[in-house]
Amino acid sequence: MSRFTLFRSRFRLVIALLAAWCAIGAGSVMYAGSASATTSPSRAMWVWSKASPTDVVSFAQSHGVSQMFVAVPWNVANSSDLPRLRQLSAAARAVGIRVDALGGDPSWTTNPSAAVTWERGAIATRLFTGVHVDIEPYALSGWSNPSTQASLVTSYLSTLSSMRSTAAASGMPLEADVPFWYNTIATGSTTLADGVLARVDAVTVMSYRNTATGPNSITDIGSDMIARGAAAGVPVRLAAETNPLSDCPSCTFAGTSAATLNAALAAVDAAEAGSSSYVGMAVEDYDGWRALPATS
Repeated sequence: MSRFTLFRSRFRLVIALLAAWCAIGAGSVMYAGSASATTSPSRAMWVWSKASPTDVVSFAQSHGVSQMFVAVPWNVANSSDLPRLRQLSAAARAVGIRVDALGGDPSWTTNPSAAVTWERGAIATRLFTGVHVDIEPYALSGWSNPSTQASLVTSYLSTLSSMRSTAAASGMPLEADVPFWYNTIATGSTTLADGVLARVDAVTVMSYRNTATGPNSITDIGSDMIARGAAAGVPVRLAAETNPLSDCPSCTFAGTSAATLNAALAAVDAAEAGSSSYVGMAVEDYDGWRALPATS
């Protein structure tokens, strides 16, 4: 074999290996939290506050957080928050933490153009690895009226479809926060839970309870979406609350300790070890988690 032929052969091999590596990397970027892309349950954290980027990233890193959902304001390009978000994104990426753009408003249920406008603005900053939405259509006054709820459900699903198309066009995943009871809302021959799973790349279930297993626990109320996610092939994250909830003390770890929360997170991981859809736990939120004492 001539030196040129040998060089050409090795060159083609290197190109092939690079192409394969890029394909794997692209899949990981599209949804790093998918069951097929991780070997162990991950930790995620909502960041609604405007806390110091250095403090947020340091806390996240020390608590094993690999993905943050960071609140992004309307018209972020002209917002005073942009420098802070740039610093946060850079610091997080430097230590391998994903940063997803977090936004949402009940009004987006019937105003998909507003949702997409916000989304495009967030994506245009090039600071984020995905889009995370918390729309909560059930906060609208018409939700409690059976004659208008069906229309709101249809509009909400349409908004998710529009947002997913927008995110996908930029190679980003769309993840949605959902309550655990969406399976109780009928939408034709299926449920709202199934409707959401068909329109997003992942969901985070607001499974807010202060016990990991047993009746009325995180795993108990999250079980329906875990099962539906497995059937649909959609990654599902469960979640824990750390801020005080005066109307539901059993729904939050506020008043306990970081040690108690950590034990519960690990217990959920263990309980869901056999689930094909479960990808880990998310904690609501940075401020509440940081405020927990180390021990009780």
